[in-house]
Amino acid sequence: MLTTGIEVEARPPGKKITRLSLLSGGEKALTAVAMLVAIFRARPSPFYIMDEVEAALDDVNLRRLLSLFEQLREQSQIIIITHQKPTMEVADALYGVTMQNDGITAVISQRMRGQQVDQLVTNSS
Repeated sequence: MLTTGIEVEARPPGKKITRLSLLSGGEKALTAVAMLVAIFRARPSPFYIMDEVEAALDDVNLRRLLSLFEQLREQSQIIIITHQKPTMEVADALYGVTMQNDGITAVISQRMRGQQVDQLVTNSS
């Protein structure tokens, strides 16, 4: 969005409308994700893939985003690449890639509904 020649202005909660270039990293991320979610709602798709979209968000905005994901997944499948525990906790399933000592990667998976991420880590050890 920053290199398209389009001027984007946003109003983060409690602030004045300002240019995207003047926002903090978290505010830029929140604005970009808000734009994506607006597009998703206007033009629904059977699935969405997002790569660490919540990495720069604080806890309050992460909870807001996860609430939006809960709404989106009622009609679509959402695939999210994340390192954030709260995001993992709302997942139906987790998939992880790990490397064994011999340099061979392995994919592990776990159904999550009703489980905590801590249980998954304990059970896979």
